[in-house]
Amino acid sequence: MSPLGPTTEAEAAAFISEARRAGKPLVFQGGGTRAGLGRPINAAQVMTSRGLTGITLHEPAELVISARAGTPLVEVEAKLAAAGQVLPFEPVDLRPLYGTTGEPTVGGIVAGNWSGPRRVAVGAARDHLIGVRFVNGRGEAVKSGGRVMKNVTGLDLVKLQCGAHGTLGFLTEVTFKVLPKPESTATLVYGGLDDRRGVALLTDALTSPFEVSGAAHLPPGTGGAGARTLVRLEGFSPSVDYRCNALQSLLAEFGMPVRLTGPDALELWTEVRDARFLAEPREHAVWRLSTPPTSGPGLVDRLRNELDFVHFYDWGGGLIWLSTAATGDAGAAAIRQALGPDGGHATLLRAPDGLRAATPVFQPLAPALLALTRRIKASFDPDAILNPGRMYAEA
Repeated sequence: MSPLGPTTEAEAAAFISEARRAGKPLVFQGGGTRAGLGRPINAAQVMTSRGLTGITLHEPAELVISARAGTPLVEVEAKLAAAGQVLPFEPVDLRPLYGTTGEPTVGGIVAGNWSGPRRVAVGAARDHLIGVRFVNGRGEAVKSGGRVMKNVTGLDLVKLQCGAHGTLGFLTEVTFKVLPKPESTATLVYGGLDDRRGVALLTDALTSPFEVSGAAHLPPGTGGAGARTLVRLEGFSPSVDYRCNALQSLLAEFGMPVRLTGPDALELWTEVRDARFLAEPREHAVWRLSTPPTSGPGLVDRLRNELDFVHFYDWGGGLIWLSTAATGDAGAAAIRQALGPDGGHATLLRAPDGLRAATPVFQPLAPALLALTRRIKASFDPDAILNPGRMYAEA
């Protein structure tokens, strides 16, 4: 069956209304670059946003851009680059991890709240999303937010849609607040530190006054022979030079770093952002673990007795990318038990369909949170036809 491909919001609303009347669930698709994310869906029909393309607004002076949900991310980034601007949260591109082709879309970025290394400095995609248009499970077009940042009272539908993975609505248009592109970038690379010392360095760097915009630790064998601890600084060239020197002095106990700039630094942070270190072996499962940054090394130590894995840290140690064999539950029980002492959550980002059907992909919810999630889902999608079961079997 050919995918439904609306080219207008009205068409999208008509398709969803008809699916509701027929009782036929829909699975949503953007560029198809994250096929294999979430729980497998048994849906009657695919509905794609690929026909909803085009930048609808760009006001460089106001630092705002809007685009239809199916617009390729590369098109939006090119438009911003021409004005010396960027999406500040560094959208993640998971094609290397999934082995997919196509182009990531801005709607897909919003649906997953996909945010890269700069999140430690400027926040996530959700923090820069200021407006959305979407069609809910009743076939109603909804607009929330606008072109300015402001406080919101009541239910903030903009933030609610970001990270909902299409379970609360079919996105048709998104609006972002953007920032000027940094004039200069430099990365301090420290070698030979173990996980605890590496994360301690990142903690000192992030709590310094020197405005770190990237903080990652790569254990031995993660894209290189030895361990590397990365600290990135961005801004005007004189400021970056001053802050690099000051930070080196502050972190002198950790050794003398190599200063990396230009294409080599850009490529290294792209590898961190997209978890390219874990793309192979392709048959392995990949997890994303979120925990308090200083708790990361302890969490990894607890897992050493339970699992064989490859890992690295981003977000100052608060995000742990981890690859395990895709056998049994791919380490789900051990990982979620290890998270217990310090809190956090684990997402099974890549695994075979059967494993994702049998193992909770997203962190299991406490009963009260699950009940709330069900009520929110029912309010947007009363007949459960939009990406049903994508995040939780029970909601």
